[in-house]
Amino acid sequence: MSSHKKKILIVDDSELNRSILADMLSGEYDIVEAENGLRAIEILHGHELEISLMLLDIVMPQMDGFAVLSMMNRTGWIHSTPVIMISAETSGTYIDRAYDLGAVDYISRPFDERTVKHRVACNFAFSVRQKEMTDVLTQQIYQKEKDNSLMIEILSHIVEFRNGESGLHVLHVNVITQMLLESLVKKTDKYGISSRDIRMISTASALHDIGKISIPSEILNKPGKFTPEEFEIMKAHTVEGANMLSAIPFRKNEELIKLGHDICRHHHERYDGRGYPDGLKGDDIPISAQVVAIADVYDALTSKRVYKDAYTPEKAVEMIVKGECGAFNPLLLECLNEIAPKLKSELHLVSLGRATDDKIHDTVKQILHGEKGTASDRSIRLFEMERQKFRFLSDISGEIIFEYSFVPEALQLSEWSAELLGLPVRISDPSKSREWAEIFPAEDFKRFLDDIRRTNPSNPVAMNKFLLNLGGQQKWSKVIARALWSDGEQSEPDGVIGKIVDVNDETEIMELLEKKAERDQKTGLLNHTAAKRRIELLIADADAKGKKYALAVLDLDNFKKANDEYGHLFGDEILIAVADRMKENIRSTDIAARVGGDEFILFMEYKETLIPQVDRIFNRITVPYKNFEVKVSMGIATTHGFEGGYDELFKLADGAMYEVKKKNKNGYKIYSDEI
Repeated sequence: MSSHKKKILIVDDSELNRSILADMLSGEYDIVEAENGLRAIEILHGHELEISLMLLDIVMPQMDGFAVLSMMNRTGWIHSTPVIMISAETSGTYIDRAYDLGAVDYISRPFDERTVKHRVACNFAFSVRQKEMTDVLTQQIYQKEKDNSLMIEILSHIVEFRNGESGLHVLHVNVITQMLLESLVKKTDKYGISSRDIRMISTASALHDIGKISIPSEILNKPGKFTPEEFEIMKAHTVEGANMLSAIPFRKNEELIKLGHDICRHHHERYDGRGYPDGLKGDDIPISAQVVAIADVYDALTSKRVYKDAYTPEKAVEMIVKGECGAFNPLLLECLNEIAPKLKSELHLVSLGRATDDKIHDTVKQILHGEKGTASDRSIRLFEMERQKFRFLSDISGEIIFEYSFVPEALQLSEWSAELLGLPVRISDPSKSREWAEIFPAEDFKRFLDDIRRTNPSNPVAMNKFLLNLGGQQKWSKVIARALWSDGEQSEPDGVIGKIVDVNDETEIMELLEKKAERDQKTGLLNHTAAKRRIELLIADADAKGKKYALAVLDLDNFKKANDEYGHLFGDEILIAVADRMKENIRSTDIAARVGGDEFILFMEYKETLIPQVDRIFNRITVPYKNFEVKVSMGIATTHGFEGGYDELFKLADGAMYEVKKKNKNGYKIYSDEI
């Protein structure tokens, strides 16, 4: 008979610690044990959906707790398996890092049975609440998307009823627009289109012919060729549609209206500048209008009209690509060719009325679970989780915890922090608040907000030191904020979660800032300048200490393909994956750094022979990532018998790397023949 108890995975290298925790929890839960992080990953790999909660130690052999959390983040397991850290380490640095990597709670040893049981029960209850909130949010988003789709269908019939058509044209253009945009973002990031933009442009495409409402029926439905005068009247539907949208009171600045305006006015422009109404050329035409233009022409060709029979999908694509229907963006023509095999079946589903609900479900899934979830979903998930953390952090650290949002501007303090500072829990417009300015001087606060705005999704932490008035006393304080984005491509964060820490020793903050300046923002590796400084010291001291070092220069062979075919976000994933593999497969005394772009260096000590060491690292780095082949050209130079400095050694390794590139790539060459 199978057990209905929730499973808890206890990961600790101490059998005694595992036994203590198992004894505490085995009455209410099924217990699974792992003696180190590597074993925990093996268990998760096959049973992650069965593990309801993990209790994870930090310091362990083979693979420590932080490495486990990093792996869980890369695989996505962190979203389905909550992690409570268990450790004797109580420093703020350890706790911060655990939370930054996704842990939901932190329990210190020695274990108190009531505390352990309470924390486990609370986190299970929180997970249930989260699921309930997700279900509610899912239903709300579903209903909203359903209403949007219904409005598109109504608009289709209103506009096309006068045109004597079936009402499917607007729905077809919507589908074709979405497919073209999805293909386009895989090819290039030139237009900065996000998944949210795709949904917005596809929805706005329904407005492209709304101006036809103003065209007389006898012209709109004329079966023969237009006279020059009639054609001028027909062309006016572009301007009329744009004017209709501009005239909507109070809503003209809405993003959907702006997109609709651009699409209405410019979907008959042509890439060579011979379109109307403004004769725009090339990328002066908004990309939204360029995409809808192709979608409009394709559906017009493949549909029966009063003045023509329908062409086959294959013939329609051929005519568009050959320029028989006007001039279009060459990139979009490539996209049309790529999606052509799927277009016929997708539009057939729309015609049968079966696509709408599937599309709504896909949209809801993308909003809730996509890599770029919307602000509402992501904020709810993160803020609810952070509030749980703040209660615990405030109790053990005495830090002032705050949340800040830019639009509308508001500052939310934890209850403990508000009580300490004598302020309300929520402060609207803190930049203008006299009470807040007495705590955090207005000029300093503005400077810190500027620091936050300079962060990005790859490097989201802003940190600085200020003289603040805390509890009635002037104290130097470290202010740390982690920025939150609703979309990775936004130029500015939506808000921050942060803390203020009383700093007694000025050295601590300066050391932290110096360490931050040495790191590459995207990968977390050392930057080239910091690495060079350290390597030069080791090279200068190598002979005196009888040590031998090797410098490897690595360049990704097919990185351009990753960017061109899958987009720059995927390219960033490749860089981060390669950096992580380098970190995982070198010793703590070795140096790994990102030189720039897709070029890295490794500086490592070796004993008698270098080849096994290089082989191991090369093979670990070139493992495929998400079915994408990671190929690397590597050149190596050694300090053995070498009398130059870092620059000369780099030049030799770089030359060896280009020898590999000139031959067959994806390999390595050691410059020094004596190895």
